[in-house]
Amino acid sequence: MALDLYDDVRATLDPDDGEIETAELVVTDDVLVKGFALGPGAELEPHEHADSTNVFHVLEGRVVVVRGDEEETVEAPGVVRHDRGVVHGARNESDDVAVFTASLCPLP
Repeated sequence: MALDLYDDVRATLDPDDGEIETAELVVTDDVLVKGFALGPGAELEPHEHADSTNVFHVLEGRVVVVRGDEEETVEAPGVVRHDRGVVHGARNESDDVAVFTASLCPLP
């Protein structure tokens, strides 16, 4: 078994325009790492996690990260922290698939 989980999970993610596909990379009692592939034009609606910190790791392409009233385009490789209770989301305004992970900890 390989230690690196990314390649196997990435091979399963192939969203069409406007679609989001996800896969869980790590699930334990205190952390969730989930992969997101956003097709061109796709948007992960803004939401919040009241009891957890959420960290995006942009791995491929670029995403417009929304945090509260702010928006910033983040290109791979990039890391964005969202503190507990902060509304956050992401969208893909490019013509290519964008891939990032979201780490949520601790799990509520």
